[in-house]
Amino acid sequence: MTRTTPPFRADHVGSLLRPPELLRAREDFTAGKLPAEELRGIEDEAIREVVRMQEEVGLQSATDGEFRRASWHMDFIYQLGGIEKAQDDMKVEFRNDEGSIEFTPAALRVQDRVGLQEPIFAEDFRFLAEQVTTGTTPKLTIPSPSMVHYRGGRAAIDESIYPDLEGFWEDLAEAYAGEVRALGSLGCTYLQFDDTSLAYLNDPRQRERVANELGGDAEHQHETYIRTINRALADKPEGMSVTTHMCRGNYRSSWAAEGGYDFVAEALFGELEVDGFFLEYDDARSGGFEPLRFVPRNKMVVLGLVTSKRGELEAKDQLKRRIEEASRFVEIDQLCLSPQCGFSSTFEGNDLTREQQFDKLRLIVETAQEVWG
Repeated sequence: MTRTTPPFRADHVGSLLRPPELLRAREDFTAGKLPAEELRGIEDEAIREVVRMQEEVGLQSATDGEFRRASWHMDFIYQLGGIEKAQDDMKVEFRNDEGSIEFTPAALRVQDRVGLQEPIFAEDFRFLAEQVTTGTTPKLTIPSPSMVHYRGGRAAIDESIYPDLEGFWEDLAEAYAGEVRALGSLGCTYLQFDDTSLAYLNDPRQRERVANELGGDAEHQHETYIRTINRALADKPEGMSVTTHMCRGNYRSSWAAEGGYDFVAEALFGELEVDGFFLEYDDARSGGFEPLRFVPRNKMVVLGLVTSKRGELEAKDQLKRRIEEASRFVEIDQLCLSPQCGFSSTFEGNDLTREQQFDKLRLIVETAQEVWG
């Protein structure tokens, strides 16, 4: 695979806090009080503004903040052919410094062969690309193919369609390969696969869930995910950079999993054919930097040292010290800086203000400039 030079020294993961007018419009739309075309117009204006803000902060890439989505992943997954919405009463416990909250995740059912019916988020990307100015790269984020399996496992996949899961993995990879090709034809040069599963699997409790609830191989599930992603990217367009972002859950400033990258590190960094890794590193939950010793020389690491879960601003000197610590395991010219996750992985968003969010992005840009020039 041809390597391109992805991430910028100062970057962000993708989702941003919605402005109040967009939150109200989404509520009105859900309640049947606002037509879809009016919601689209309000989203358009909010995206224009948030792209301008990202450029003013000094970021070299910009997303649409994922403003058209209810969640970071299911809006995409439900548009894949063969996948339907499903009901699931399973509760997931998210934790924070004050305690825990329950969350009922969206469920799916694979009831026909998985395929790409038409390019997903194509119009969203076109609109984003029209808003950026010369020198700013429009960046699109989509869920990794791993998430289709991690949302239900074997039980969510119709055995009459896929008696052998190998057929499922092949079709899923081909659907994603088609999406990557289509985005390339639209001019997308910066694509990010968001993948919580590869971070979750470092947590023994999550591996237990894979074995007991998802019907998977807890010790080797990450290897299957890596192979599938590699199939999807095998023929990525020339000049397209693809990164992956991993976190341990991000819902209303809470998380679902813990543990360093040690369990998946060797296969993840050595075998996953992406150009860069966005890694959550904002607190002790994420472990140390030692797993970065497996990162090859031709790949980038984006250190998520700035938390998106709280509004307090990190000390610049502390960020520089942590970058220096990471450089003991991977060359400093392979390192970049970002928030640890998105600011609003679900529509509700995290517990901080929009101004605090942009203060954090400014801090990232300033720190990156002082470290790398």
